[in-house]
Amino acid sequence: MKRTFCLLLTVALTLSLGGCKKKSGQQEEEKIEKVETIVINPERISRIINYSTTLQGYEIMNVAPSLTGNIERILVDVGSKVSQGQLLLRMDPTQYNTARINLDKAKTELDRVEKLYHTGSATQQVYDQTKSGYNLAKEQVVFLEANTFVKAQFSGIISAKNLENGEMYAGAVPILTLTQISTLKTLMSMSEIYYPLIKEGMSIDLTSEIYPDQVFKGTVEIVYPTIDPATHSFQLKIKIPNAKQLLRPGMFVTTSLVLGETDAIVVPYNSVMKLIGSNDRYVFLNENGIAKRVVVHLGQRFDDKIEISGEGITAGVELITAGQARLIDSVKLEVVKKR
Repeated sequence: MKRTFCLLLTVALTLSLGGCKKKSGQQEEEKIEKVETIVINPERISRIINYSTTLQGYEIMNVAPSLTGNIERILVDVGSKVSQGQLLLRMDPTQYNTARINLDKAKTELDRVEKLYHTGSATQQVYDQTKSGYNLAKEQVVFLEANTFVKAQFSGIISAKNLENGEMYAGAVPILTLTQISTLKTLMSMSEIYYPLIKEGMSIDLTSEIYPDQVFKGTVEIVYPTIDPATHSFQLKIKIPNAKQLLRPGMFVTTSLVLGETDAIVVPYNSVMKLIGSNDRYVFLNENGIAKRVVVHLGQRFDDKIEISGEGITAGVELITAGQARLIDSVKLEVVKKR
């Protein structure tokens, strides 16, 4: 009897717990999140893109001869202003002098064979081989001359000196670095939404905290033709005249690019969420009482608002502006406030 009672009690408890689990599951399925929303409408904005960036020399030459050996003499120092074609350093000229001697011998031999060839005493093959040997010797002299007497490829300033007179150069590091500063450049990454709007030749303003009352001018020189799929951005190369050399490579500047007025979707900045561990941004929309997660791309920021674009981000849709941090895709919603 006692055993039968225990069995009945166990069955009753099992049925009771099963019923509770079912009821709990039903409650989870019926969970509704309370949110606030706004109806998205395009706004007329003045599109001015501001980006911070670092300046670079327009051209940089690492003076690293292809010829290794002893550095006979370095003719410039850090800070030296040099002109295009100016001699910067001399390497040990032994190989160059030997090549010059070999070239003279090859020229003498070519002259001799050429005379014999014209009188019929030398074959075409001998003449061609002799001329080929002379051309090779000439190319060797040109190569060794350029790498023994190293000249500046453009006007600029010596920004680094890594070795001294008499040291052995093995090619591991450049001997000097020549930087052009009369013209500067900067590379900037821009959001893909601006790609149709930015053209080569457009003017851009630059400002620096070092010169708070001055505005420097630059030009969009290159709009790179591809979009980075990881960041959804593309690069610009900006060319900056710097005749007075007030700006210097390494300086931090703020750029301002005016693109005119346009209609855009602008939403509260705090309505945009960021996916942890990546640079992806997303928002939640109210779609007939159901939360819909939509990936967006950011554009221009206006104080506490931000321009966004993405699939389904159009006029008339309902954007969730409060309570979105608790949401998951497809959860049911109760809108407590709508603007």
